Amino acid sequence: MVGSNVQVNGMINDQLFLAFMKQLGAVRANDEDLILELMTQGGDADTAKRMALEIRVFQRYSGKSAYVVGKTAVMSAGVTIFSAFECADRFLSPDTTLLIHERHIEKTITLQGPIKSCRQVIREELAALETAERVEREDFEHFVRGSGMSAEDLFERAKENCYLTAQEALDLRLIARIID
Repeated sequence: MVGSNVQVNGMINDQLFLAFMKQLGAVRANDEDLILELMTQGGDADTAKRMALEIRVFQRYSGKSAYVVGKTAVMSAGVTIFSAFECADRFLSPDTTLLIHERHIEKTITLQGPIKSCRQVIREELAALETAERVEREDFEHFVRGSGMSAEDLFERAKENCYLTAQEALDLRLIARIID
Protein backbone atom coordinates (compact mmCIF):
# COMPACT_ATOMS: atom_id res chain seq x y z
CA MET A 1 0.00 0.00 0.00
CA VAL A 2 1.46 3.29 -1.08
CA GLY A 3 -1.21 5.83 -0.16
CA SER A 4 -4.91 6.16 0.36
CA ASN A 5 -7.36 7.11 -2.38
CA VAL A 6 -10.29 7.67 0.00
CA GLN A 7 -10.03 9.65 3.23
CA VAL A 8 -12.61 9.57 6.02
CA ASN A 9 -11.29 12.01 8.58
CA GLY A 10 -13.50 13.81 11.09
CA MET A 11 -16.99 13.44 12.48
CA ILE A 12 -19.19 11.05 10.54
CA ASN A 13 -22.11 13.07 9.19
CA ASP A 14 -23.98 13.71 5.95
CA GLN A 15 -21.29 16.06 4.63
CA LEU A 16 -18.53 13.50 5.20
CA PHE A 17 -20.71 10.83 3.58
CA LEU A 18 -21.09 12.90 0.41
CA ALA A 19 -17.32 13.45 0.24
CA PHE A 20 -16.77 9.72 0.79
CA MET A 21 -19.18 8.81 -2.02
CA LYS A 22 -17.46 11.22 -4.41
CA GLN A 23 -14.05 9.70 -3.61
CA LEU A 24 -15.41 6.15 -3.89
CA GLY A 25 -16.91 7.05 -7.27
CA ALA A 26 -13.48 8.18 -8.47
CA VAL A 27 -11.94 4.89 -7.29
CA ARG A 28 -14.57 2.99 -9.28
CA ALA A 29 -14.12 5.20 -12.36
CA ASN A 30 -10.35 4.68 -12.27
CA ASP A 31 -10.76 0.91 -11.72
CA GLU A 32 -8.53 1.02 -8.63
CA ASP A 33 -8.26 -0.95 -5.42
CA LEU A 34 -9.84 0.88 -2.50
CA ILE A 35 -7.37 2.13 0.12
CA LEU A 36 -9.31 3.98 2.79
CA GLU A 37 -7.67 6.14 5.45
CA LEU A 38 -9.87 6.37 8.54
CA MET A 39 -9.60 8.70 11.53
CA THR A 40 -12.71 9.65 13.46
CA GLN A 41 -14.01 10.31 16.94
CA GLY A 42 -17.33 8.89 15.75
CA GLY A 43 -20.56 10.51 14.69
CA ASP A 44 -23.83 9.38 13.19
CA ALA A 45 -24.19 5.60 13.49
CA ASP A 46 -26.66 5.25 10.62
CA THR A 47 -24.40 7.21 8.27
CA ALA A 48 -21.50 4.94 9.24
CA LYS A 49 -23.65 1.88 8.50
CA ARG A 50 -24.42 3.29 5.04
CA MET A 51 -20.72 3.90 4.39
CA ALA A 52 -19.95 0.32 5.48
CA LEU A 53 -22.64 -0.92 3.10
CA GLU A 54 -21.09 1.01 0.19
CA ILE A 55 -17.69 -0.52 1.00
CA ARG A 56 -19.18 -4.03 1.04
CA VAL A 57 -20.91 -3.38 -2.30
CA PHE A 58 -17.56 -2.22 -3.72
CA GLN A 59 -15.85 -5.37 -2.45
CA ARG A 60 -18.55 -7.66 -3.79
CA TYR A 61 -19.00 -6.19 -7.27
CA SER A 62 -15.89 -4.26 -8.30
CA GLY A 63 -13.49 -7.19 -8.60
CA LYS A 64 -10.95 -5.02 -6.77
CA SER A 65 -9.35 -5.30 -3.35
CA ALA A 66 -10.25 -3.04 -0.46
CA TYR A 67 -8.04 -2.06 2.48
CA VAL A 68 -8.42 0.25 5.46
CA VAL A 69 -5.73 2.05 7.43
CA GLY A 70 -6.92 3.38 10.77
CA LYS A 71 -4.90 6.29 12.09
CA THR A 72 -4.78 7.79 15.59
CA ALA A 73 -8.47 7.31 16.50
CA VAL A 74 -11.09 4.93 15.13
CA MET A 75 -13.89 5.40 17.56
CA SER A 76 -17.56 4.65 17.92
CA ALA A 77 -19.28 4.85 14.52
CA GLY A 78 -15.84 4.67 12.90
CA VAL A 79 -15.56 1.05 14.04
CA THR A 80 -18.68 0.30 11.98
CA ILE A 81 -16.84 1.52 8.88
CA PHE A 82 -13.69 -0.36 9.92
CA SER A 83 -15.72 -3.57 10.28
CA ALA A 84 -16.71 -3.47 6.60
CA PHE A 85 -13.22 -4.76 5.81
CA GLU A 86 -11.94 -8.28 6.44
CA CYS A 87 -9.44 -8.60 9.29
CA ALA A 88 -6.73 -9.44 6.75
CA ASP A 89 -7.38 -6.10 5.01
CA ARG A 90 -7.29 -3.92 8.15
CA PHE A 91 -4.23 -1.99 9.27
CA LEU A 92 -3.57 0.48 12.09
CA SER A 93 -0.89 3.06 12.77
CA PRO A 94 0.95 2.38 16.05
CA ASP A 95 -0.73 5.27 17.89
CA THR A 96 -4.29 4.23 17.05
CA THR A 97 -6.96 3.66 19.66
CA LEU A 98 -10.19 1.85 18.82
CA LEU A 99 -13.33 2.57 20.85
CA ILE A 100 -16.16 0.08 20.69
CA HIS A 101 -19.30 0.70 22.70
CA GLU A 102 -22.99 0.02 22.71
CA ARG A 103 -25.09 2.35 20.61
CA HIS A 104 -26.37 5.28 22.66
CA ILE A 105 -29.77 6.89 22.41
CA GLU A 106 -31.31 9.84 24.11
CA LYS A 107 -35.06 10.02 23.95
CA THR A 108 -37.94 11.20 26.08
CA ILE A 109 -41.17 9.24 25.85
CA THR A 110 -44.38 11.08 26.65
CA LEU A 111 -47.42 9.04 27.54
CA GLN A 112 -50.70 10.86 27.23
CA GLY A 113 -54.16 9.61 26.43
CA PRO A 114 -55.96 6.29 26.69
CA ILE A 115 -54.07 3.46 28.37
CA LYS A 116 -54.27 1.23 25.28
CA SER A 117 -52.64 3.87 23.09
CA CYS A 118 -49.97 4.46 25.76
CA ARG A 119 -49.24 0.74 25.84
CA GLN A 120 -48.88 0.82 22.05
CA VAL A 121 -46.33 3.64 22.30
CA ILE A 122 -44.31 1.55 24.77
CA ARG A 123 -44.51 -1.55 22.54
CA GLU A 124 -43.27 0.46 19.54
CA GLU A 125 -40.37 1.95 21.50
CA LEU A 126 -39.42 -1.48 22.83
CA ALA A 127 -39.52 -2.91 19.30
CA ALA A 128 -37.23 -0.11 18.12
CA LEU A 129 -34.77 -0.86 20.95
CA GLU A 130 -34.81 -4.58 20.20
CA THR A 131 -34.16 -3.90 16.52
CA ALA A 132 -31.28 -1.56 17.37
CA GLU A 133 -29.78 -4.21 19.65
CA ARG A 134 -30.04 -6.85 16.90
CA VAL A 135 -28.37 -4.54 14.37
CA GLU A 136 -25.65 -3.71 16.89
CA ARG A 137 -24.98 -7.41 17.48
CA GLU A 138 -24.72 -7.95 13.68
CA ASP A 139 -22.19 -5.10 13.50
CA PHE A 140 -20.14 -6.66 16.29
CA GLU A 141 -20.21 -10.00 14.45
CA HIS A 142 -18.88 -8.30 11.30
CA PHE A 143 -16.11 -6.68 13.34
CA VAL A 144 -14.82 -9.92 14.92
CA ARG A 145 -15.38 -12.30 11.98
CA GLY A 146 -12.07 -14.02 11.22
CA SER A 147 -10.37 -12.75 14.39
CA GLY A 148 -9.43 -14.34 17.69
CA MET A 149 -12.30 -12.62 19.49
CA SER A 150 -15.91 -13.77 19.81
CA ALA A 151 -18.88 -11.50 19.21
CA GLU A 152 -20.12 -12.33 22.71
CA ASP A 153 -16.81 -11.23 24.25
CA LEU A 154 -16.93 -7.98 22.30
CA PHE A 155 -20.57 -7.44 23.25
CA GLU A 156 -19.68 -7.81 26.94
CA ARG A 157 -16.67 -5.48 26.65
CA ALA A 158 -18.67 -2.89 24.73
CA LYS A 159 -21.14 -2.48 27.61
CA GLU A 160 -18.53 -0.40 29.44
CA ASN A 161 -16.68 1.17 26.49
CA CYS A 162 -13.96 -1.06 25.08
CA TYR A 163 -10.75 0.79 24.25
CA LEU A 164 -8.17 -1.20 22.28
CA THR A 165 -4.67 -0.12 21.32
CA ALA A 166 -3.26 -1.08 17.94
CA GLN A 167 -1.16 -3.76 19.63
CA GLU A 168 -4.19 -5.22 21.42
CA ALA A 169 -6.12 -5.28 18.14
CA LEU A 170 -3.20 -7.11 16.53
CA ASP A 171 -2.96 -9.59 19.41
CA LEU A 172 -6.69 -10.33 18.99
CA ARG A 173 -6.16 -10.72 15.22
CA LEU A 174 -8.68 -7.95 14.52
CA ILE A 175 -6.13 -6.40 12.13
CA ALA A 176 -3.49 -7.75 9.76
CA ARG A 177 -0.67 -5.61 11.10
CA ILE A 178 0.54 -2.32 12.49
CA ILE A 179 2.10 -0.03 9.89
CA ASP A 180 4.41 2.94 10.36
